[in-house]
Amino acid sequence: MQFAKRLQPLQSNVFADMDRAKAVALVAGQQVIDLSLGSSDLPAEAHVIEAIAQSLHDRSTHGYLLFNGTFGFRQAAANWYEQKFGVKVDPQTEVLPLIGSQEGTAHLPLALLNPGDFALLLDPGYPSHAGGVYLASGQIYPMPLREENAFLPVFADIPAPVLAQSRMMVLSYPHNPTAAIAPISFFQEAVAFCQQHNLALVHDFPYVDLVFEANGHWEKNLPNPKSLVPSILQADPEKSVSIEFFTLSKSYNMGGFRIGYAIGNAQLINALRQVKAAVDFNQYRGILNGAIAALTGPQIGVKSAIATFQQRRDAFITALHRIGWNVPTPKATMYIWAKLPSPWSQNSIEFCTQLVKQTGVAASPGAGFGKSGEGYVRFALVHEPVLLETAVERMAEFLD
Repeated sequence: MQFAKRLQPLQSNVFADMDRAKAVALVAGQQVIDLSLGSSDLPAEAHVIEAIAQSLHDRSTHGYLLFNGTFGFRQAAANWYEQKFGVKVDPQTEVLPLIGSQEGTAHLPLALLNPGDFALLLDPGYPSHAGGVYLASGQIYPMPLREENAFLPVFADIPAPVLAQSRMMVLSYPHNPTAAIAPISFFQEAVAFCQQHNLALVHDFPYVDLVFEANGHWEKNLPNPKSLVPSILQADPEKSVSIEFFTLSKSYNMGGFRIGYAIGNAQLINALRQVKAAVDFNQYRGILNGAIAALTGPQIGVKSAIATFQQRRDAFITALHRIGWNVPTPKATMYIWAKLPSPWSQNSIEFCTQLVKQTGVAASPGAGFGKSGEGYVRFALVHEPVLLETAVERMAEFLD
């Protein structure tokens, strides 16, 4: 059989590669501590599960769910944004339910790019951002993220010929994998840049709540001081060029339920809706009922999750420092982005392969997130502190 050329760049995936390495370690008898995948091990809240459970007994929820049937969820999402960020949102034209934010980042390029057009992506960045561009037969211009620039891209470094062929820019802060955060001034710069160059500005925003330090970093002109990190819509309140993707996977521990939404520029929302209509209907209505309960109900579970991941972060960082691996303490996300020690400083894939083979500790190689990720490794804080400390003890033996 002959397959489309667009599949060629999709053959390698950091999560699939590590999944194979973990399988080999298990067969060899290793007790695997999996820190490679950012899938929360915390449960969804009881009132969310109850809303879904009640829906199961309602036969009217058992059929296809078309766009108009999602209005209650879209209204809840719009209200959540207005309360959190002070941004007015029209639930009819500026919100679209998604099967997780990954659906949005993967499908939006199909609505924006013609073959050969460029997308400006963060390097390192989340793999699905690149995957969507490849599926649209677009080209990628990687914007390098360097430690000396606080892992923020430098827009002035983008070549003019690339800009002339570019149609979209994808940002994501708090950032996976580096755990970097971005101030409102950076987003304002990004909005102005995209307006100047007629680019759609796409912001993937799954870690909005997983922020551990609210004070001492943000600028005094943050539009809504109640928000811990800024939304791109606070820098573009008219929604002139911007669309943002949010998922309930992280804040509400609903990763397996595959529920998120796009919010922002009405034209971009409509274009993504057209692509979505050709690919799927929507999720089961009961899942949307659970999502409504999450967005509108008690937020104690979100606060508890933040405290849990902060405790894990502190335990893991302390343990790394104890073995002489001096890694900065991140202010956000569920990840530790660690610069690799010698002799692994330019071979993150081999480091991760050998680490899981010899110790059972699975991590994600920085190179799997892009060329500029080489020299780093990402650890996901998806286990209790005692197990995280055990993982570091095993790594200490490996590094000796």
